[in-house]
Amino acid sequence: MSRILFYLDGYSHDVWREAFRAVDPSVEFRGFPDWGSPDDGPAYAFVWEAEPGLLKRFPNIKAIFSLGAGVDHLMRDPDLPKDVPIIRMGDDGLKEGMAEYVLMSVLMHHRQMPLLATAQSKARWQRVFSRPARHVRVGILGYGALGKCAAEALKPLGYNIAAWSRSPKPAEDGVQHFTGEDALNDFLARTDILVGLLPSTKETEGLLNFDRLSRLPEGASVINAGRGTLIVLEDLIALLNSGYLKGATLDVFPEEPLPADSPLWHQEGLLITPHCAAITRPDTAAEYVVRNIGRIEAGEVPENILDLGRGY
Repeated sequence: MSRILFYLDGYSHDVWREAFRAVDPSVEFRGFPDWGSPDDGPAYAFVWEAEPGLLKRFPNIKAIFSLGAGVDHLMRDPDLPKDVPIIRMGDDGLKEGMAEYVLMSVLMHHRQMPLLATAQSKARWQRVFSRPARHVRVGILGYGALGKCAAEALKPLGYNIAAWSRSPKPAEDGVQHFTGEDALNDFLARTDILVGLLPSTKETEGLLNFDRLSRLPEGASVINAGRGTLIVLEDLIALLNSGYLKGATLDVFPEEPLPADSPLWHQEGLLITPHCAAITRPDTAAEYVVRNIGRIEAGEVPENILDLGRGY
C-alpha cells in the first residue's frame, strides 16, 4: 500500500481520490489538510502550488510528483527539500492535450484566424488566401515528450516541421532537427509558425526578445504554450503593432491569471487562452503516479525525474 499526500487548492479532491482508487484500490489517498503525521509512515507527495514550507514538514516524503509538466511552482518554495527526487508529470493525457492544442493553434494561424477575428469585430467581410500546409514551415522550440507528440499530430497534414532543442535528438522522418544556441537563429529564420514549448529556466527566461523574434520571417506567427517567461511581451506587441509579425497565441503569462486591465486582452492579432493547453487528467495522471511509485519501490529510476542542474 502507498500513501499519497495530495495538494490542489480550490478544487474538489473527490475525482482524484476516485481516479487513484480505480488504478489501485490499496492506495491511501490523503487530500490536504488531512495529511496526517510524518510518523504515519513513508508517503509520496502529489502537489500543485503547495504552500511554502509544507513539504519540508513531512520528512517521510520519499518523492514529490508535480501535478503539471512544470516545476517552477516547486522551485519557488525556499524550503523545498533538496534530497527528495521530483518527478515531472508526463502522462498520456497531458501529451494528448498539448498535441491537440498545438494542432488547433497552428491551424488557426495557418488559416489566418486572428485576421478573420479582427475583421469580424469590425463587421468586415474579408476573405483571405492561405497556402497549403506543405508550404508552411512550423518550428517547435523545445522538443521533449510534449514537443514530439505535437509534431506527430502535425505530420499527417503535411506541414514542413523543424524542432530546436538544447541537446541532440535522434533523427526521425518528417522533422528537421536544430541543436544548441548556435543553431537557434537558423531555426528561427526558417520558421513561419513558431511553437514555444520550452520549460522555465534561467536560460529560457526572456529568450524570445525583440532581436530573436525579428529573426523570424516577416509575416510569421508565434504560439507559446510552454512557460510565460519565454517571451518578452513588450517586444512581441511591438512587432505585432508594426505588422512584422502577423499573429500570436499565448496560453501562458508571467502573471496569472492575466489581469483584467492588461492591454493584451485588446491587442489586435493576439489570441489568448487561460493556461489550458494541456490540463492534467485525473485518470491518466493516477496511472502515471502509481506506475512510477512502483518503479521507485523496485529500486528503479522513475520517468521524467527532475535534473536540478538543468531545471527540467
